[in-house]
Amino acid sequence: MAKFGEGDKRWIVEDRPDGTNVHNWHWSETNCLEWSRNFFTKQFTGVVILAGEGNLFIKVTKIDKVEGEAYVNVRKGKIIPGYELNVSLSWEGEAKDSDGKTLLKADGLVDMPYISDENADEDPEIRFTVKDEGPIGKTLKEAMVKKGKSIILEKVRVYVEAMAKGGPCRDELETKKVAPKSVVAGSASVAVEKSGGGVPAAAAVAESKVVKEKKTVKTKEGFKTITMTEKFSCRAKDLYEILMDENRWKGFTQSNAKISKDVNGPISLFDGSVTGMNVELEEGKLIVQKWRFGSWPDGLDSTVKIVFKEPETGVTVVNLTHTDVPEEDRYGNATVVENTERGWRDLIFHRIRAVFGFGM
Repeated sequence: MAKFGEGDKRWIVEDRPDGTNVHNWHWSETNCLEWSRNFFTKQFTGVVILAGEGNLFIKVTKIDKVEGEAYVNVRKGKIIPGYELNVSLSWEGEAKDSDGKTLLKADGLVDMPYISDENADEDPEIRFTVKDEGPIGKTLKEAMVKKGKSIILEKVRVYVEAMAKGGPCRDELETKKVAPKSVVAGSASVAVEKSGGGVPAAAAVAESKVVKEKKTVKTKEGFKTITMTEKFSCRAKDLYEILMDENRWKGFTQSNAKISKDVNGPISLFDGSVTGMNVELEEGKLIVQKWRFGSWPDGLDSTVKIVFKEPETGVTVVNLTHTDVPEEDRYGNATVVENTERGWRDLIFHRIRAVFGFGM
């Protein structure tokens, strides 16, 4: 992930004298690190984990650190959040006996070393520690893990969703979404008034065409197509077999895979993160599959089409077309297309070259 302030300057537009980024056409980048610190402080400080259950009392006392980077990029109203954070918070626990007398008070830490937009659909790693490792201290720690983990993860999800909606930029974006509609509506009413309420035939036809074009675009709105062409130093049938062999897939991705070799047979890749089925198979020539990522909204499937061509012996050209890839996942993160394209390039094609020696 690029660091805040180090983006390609061709896409980052300097502030206009009047401070306006017209229609959000250009990239605008907002540093959200301090906003993130304030967000986590409000979310966690004083949160009660246990209030006497089992004579145990546990609560979060403060945020110790929020380090790393966090930003939001916006272009034409499209939100692309980016963050890699190391978050640490303090908690305190107290154990009492049946008479209400304090047996032990202990302090501890909760560390989340990697909260990242790239893993927005996954729960981050959480490490729990307690300063007193005696029997009662361990009991407090175990209770914190059992009861506190779900509470902490839920609050992290709130942060992920907030960043997906624009973080500190959200209110400004909502205002800009509403404004253009009123302008268009006003323009239309003025045009009708000037024409005496009537619409010339040519204008009506033009308006009809515009509506039709909008409908056509609307059916594809929110989805993208990824196309890639890659060249390998191997036979087409060998590359086909690698992509259809679950053991070889496990080898070059270092993850579990289950791949049927039959049409309509199921597939499961990257430890179950991707599921789907075979639609069309032609050995050494064609693979068509349905793919669905676990982080996508329910009911969405994409289509993967891989065409193998062997222009000369020992040289294989792969043409990939991945259609119906949603722009956002179920959490509102607008990095799905970018991450999917990077996955094909870095986690599949590049690794096949490296592991099997098929580089050109």
